[in-house]
Formats: sequence, structure tokens, C-alpha cells
Amino acid sequence: MSAEEYYRGQGESPLIRKIYRPKYWLHILLFLCTLFTTTVAGVAWLNINPFELENFHYGLPYSILLITFLTCHEFGHYFAAKYHRLKVTLPFYIPLPLFGGVPHFGTLGAVIRIRSLVPNKKVLFDVGITGPIAGFIFAFGVLVYGLLNLPGIEYLYEIHPEYRNMAEIPEGNLIFGQTLMLWLLKNILVSPDAFFPPMSEIYHYPYLTVGWFGMLVTAINLLPVGQLDGGHISYAMFGKKHIYLAHLVFSILLTIGLLGLLPILGIATTIGWTGWLLWSVILFFLIKLEHPPVPDQTPLDPLRMRIGWTAYLMLILCFSPTPVQLQM
Repeated sequence: MSAEEYYRGQGESPLIRKIYRPKYWLHILLFLCTLFTTTVAGVAWLNINPFELENFHYGLPYSILLITFLTCHEFGHYFAAKYHRLKVTLPFYIPLPLFGGVPHFGTLGAVIRIRSLVPNKKVLFDVGITGPIAGFIFAFGVLVYGLLNLPGIEYLYEIHPEYRNMAEIPEGNLIFGQTLMLWLLKNILVSPDAFFPPMSEIYHYPYLTVGWFGMLVTAINLLPVGQLDGGHISYAMFGKKHIYLAHLVFSILLTIGLLGLLPILGIATTIGWTGWLLWSVILFFLIKLEHPPVPDQTPLDPLRMRIGWTAYLMLILCFSPTPVQLQM
């Protein structure tokens, strides 16, 4: 299928235009719901009862930081699309309620919908890369602040009083995975003599949690596959050859995902996450590996190519082969 044929099939009917008229009430409602669910999640991360109203304010630092990260990412896309005069919706925030008191991030992220045809690689690149860059900058700043203002061990003792009588902090059931960015910043900003919580306790620290979460989301979005942000960037940089990189990344994710099944079989491993297996299925069947064409195939200028390579550096810094470990 040619680019012209593809985009001719994407034209909007009057019915579609009516359906996608701005619904500001919906954006506001979803934003407020997501603010609520992330605040409840923030309370749960502190080992406080999230279903008691008097505890609600404890989750606000986490929720405000997380919502701000999502906003930076999505409005990076939004303003780039507006700059290139594309029709684009405001962000749709996606709340995720807390079920059974099991802690999670309180949201599935946020999305915007571009309703215009993307005319060329330059526009595709600009819209694709501005979101991850904006989100990365905010997450990086949050992580730096959190590391520079890390509370002492007494803060953790207030959350887990039982730790006071233990020779060392035990390894918890939920362990966040290490990233190259967090490792570098920790070694640069945190004194070797200062207390740094184990990765199984990171989620008690709102700044570290949001910074870590922002890095994870940035890495997922930068995967050079299909119509993820990284897929837009890859297609804009390499054209039809982007499919080779997409297949390589898909194979890596599938392999790491399968390694995550080994503990179920009784084989201990520290590398692997079944979440990447789920992402492999989503990428293959829903998002698809190949990026659709754009009408104008004019190559990117050297500056954009350099920025694109920087995006791959961001991916390496933020990626974790085992983002989450659950110790049963």
C-alpha cells in the first residue's frame, strides 16, 4: 500500500468529526479521577490505609508529581502538533482504581489523539520526540531532587517500625528494577556514607518513585516499534529500514519476557520480566511492528538525526530488563 492510499483511507467522515468534537468535560473528569486514584495510590505506597479520608493528603506529593510528569509528556506532543498545525485533542488521563489494597501507580498514563494526516518525516519526528524529551527532563529533575534531599533511615523506620530491631533491612516482596540512569545519579549525588534505601523500599519515597516511574514510561515510549513514540522516531530517521530495528527490539523483549517465566518453573533468575512478554503481545497484535508510511519521504536534516540518536541514549539510560520483581 502506498502512502497516498494509506492516508486516503484515514480521512474523517462527518460522523467521525462529530464524535471527536472537543469534550472538555471529559478531559476534566478523567483528570480529576486520575488525580484521585494516584493520590490513593500514593497513600498506599506509604503503608497507610488508603481508604481512610484523613490519610488522603499523604498521597498528594506523589500524585501531583506523577500527574505533572504525564502532563509534561503529553503536552510535549500537543504543542509540537499545534506548532505544525495538526488537529490534536487534549490529553485523556487514564485512572486506575486501587483494588483490594494492592499498591500500584494509580494510572495507566495519558494519551492524546492526532486527527490530522502527518505530512512528512520532519513533522512525524517532531511530534514523536517532544513528548519523551519533555517527560524525561521532568523525571530527571524529580529524581535529582529526590536524591539530593533523601531523608535518613528514621523516615523508613516510621513506615516500618519493625525494622528498628533488625540487623539489616529485609528484602521486600516488591522490588523495583535498577536503571543505568538511577545508578549513575545515585553514585554522583549520594554520599557513600549516606543511607540509601534498598530497591524493595524505593516506593516509599515519592520523588524517587515518580522519577523511577517516569524513566520506565519514557523507556517504553521510546521503544522503536510501530506507532510508539520510538517507532515514529525510528521511521522518520531510517524510513523503510526501521522494520529491522523493530524486529530486533521485539525479539529482545520477547526473550526477556520468556526469561521472566523461569521462576515459575523453579529456576532462579534476576533477569526477565513477564511484563515484557505482555508488551510483546501488545506490540505484535495491537500496535504492530511496522510503522505506516507518510506521504513525503524527504530525509531528516542532520540536527534532527543527532537529536534522534540522543533519544536512543535516553532509552538505554531508562530501560530496565527487570523493572519489577515480585518475591513470593
